[in-house]
Amino acid sequence: MSGQSVDRGGLGGVSGRLDDRGEPGEGAVQEEPSLQVSRLAYAYPDGTQALYGVDLSIARGERVALLGPNGAGKTTLVMHLNGILTAGHGSVSVAGLPVRANTLKEIRRRVGLVFQDPDDQLFMPTVRDDVAFGPVNLGVRGEELERRIKDALDRVGMLEAIDRPPHHLSYGQRRRVAVATVLAMEPEILVLDEPSSNLDPASRRELAEILRSLDVTVLMVTHDLPYALELCPRSLILSGGVIAADGPTRELLADTELLASHRLELPYGFAISGP
Repeated sequence: MSGQSVDRGGLGGVSGRLDDRGEPGEGAVQEEPSLQVSRLAYAYPDGTQALYGVDLSIARGERVALLGPNGAGKTTLVMHLNGILTAGHGSVSVAGLPVRANTLKEIRRRVGLVFQDPDDQLFMPTVRDDVAFGPVNLGVRGEELERRIKDALDRVGMLEAIDRPPHHLSYGQRRRVAVATVLAMEPEILVLDEPSSNLDPASRRELAEILRSLDVTVLMVTHDLPYALELCPRSLILSGGVIAADGPTRELLADTELLASHRLELPYGFAISGP
């Protein structure tokens, strides 16, 4: 399947029964996809063209890995998802809401970015203050604020650290708190930038268990191909500013010719086995 792309853009999210062919059956309700990117192109002010026409659709509840070599345009694409960058051509919408100047407040609530380095995300005196920061800026107060803080920390297994300074936590614990700061915003999409980087094996496993338990759409930007296989049933390969492949993660990673053509490599000794 080298270089081939699986088109998923037409279905989006569907609630209700699917028929024997996997198509929406009688009574099924069509939902807006969590993320719809159409013909997205972007050039930086110096003239460097980063994206050449990206098309992708991610259904609600999917966990999808975004793979690609350095310089492929992954960071540029992610910065379009919450309006940090404005499309030169094409469009981005989140749960049906287009990313525009007049929708940025709601878009930035719906799209939660978890940075590669948790210390870029944690800057308040206590864990409680960090997790509260986003909701407070949305105007959330009182019992609802307390509910969000505790619920987000509980979901990442860090409730007992609620009153601790973030810099007293281990790196893996800070990574989990960084995820909680985004979950407290009750996002539509959780975007994680290299979530497994610098984690020891136990912290890596703990984070994987947390991500599998979440009931949000997940887009994971990573060079860690085994982690993508572990967590994301579907992967996209972004290369040269376009989606070069889109399909089941196991199938893409088993295609050595495809990986090599986009400067992607599995770790030495790691083999894709089973269907």
